[in-house]
Amino acid sequence: MLGMMRLKTEREIEIMKESSLIVGKTLAEVAKLISPGVCTKTLDKVAETYIRDNGATPSFKGYNGFPATLCLSVNEVVVHGIPGRYELKDGDIISVDCGAKKNGFHADYAYTFCVGNVSEEVRNLCDRTKKSLYLGIEQAKVGNKTGDIGFAIQSYVESYGYSVVREMTGHGIGRNIHEKPDVLNYGQKGNGYKIKKGMVFCIEPMINLGVKEIRIDKDGWTARTQDGLPSAHYEHMVAIRENGTEIVSTYVYIDEVLNRKEIKLS
Repeated sequence: MLGMMRLKTEREIEIMKESSLIVGKTLAEVAKLISPGVCTKTLDKVAETYIRDNGATPSFKGYNGFPATLCLSVNEVVVHGIPGRYELKDGDIISVDCGAKKNGFHADYAYTFCVGNVSEEVRNLCDRTKKSLYLGIEQAKVGNKTGDIGFAIQSYVESYGYSVVREMTGHGIGRNIHEKPDVLNYGQKGNGYKIKKGMVFCIEPMINLGVKEIRIDKDGWTARTQDGLPSAHYEHMVAIRENGTEIVSTYVYIDEVLNRKEIKLS
């Protein structure tokens, strides 16, 4: 459930960037371990330890009863996968969604990793979902509306025959992990909330290889594609600041880890 919309000061955005940095580095610590045979529970333990060792608390653990630090969503799991005994396999993809709170403010973003040798079809899904995220971010500017973001994402991914999950959306963030505005990954230009200076929100396309419909497991959290085909998920935090739009989250540390892995394999 989304709380009310709260515009942020420039100082508050700087504080949020501290929380965001912890999330980015946590995702990189997890990225180091992602490989066939690794248990998802192990990834979760590493993330919680890193967040707490750096003076923050996990945003997700205990949130509405969620039992873990990370949402770990493998293959057909769209979002909100619960870490457990599952061991990653060659050819899997895994969305790692992480949140941390420090100095009263939350950060929250996600990245989908390829495990070993992933098929070209699924790798393309990941690459294009990531591309759609940045196309959405380009529309996140004063004077536009959140519908402009959703339209950019939807029109791009649907051009490849993919589908956009309807039930899950991006969201505002600040002192609460979920605030207004909700940021849909589909929609029409000119619809939705007007984007204003001081807004901080998460854009997070969840894109399915097959149909858009999902189902929720009996645990009340795990969201899967209805047809069992893979889904990709990427998320950034953006702040609408005095000097324009800034991506306050970062994939830099993830990229460093992935580049080192590629060098070792080459």
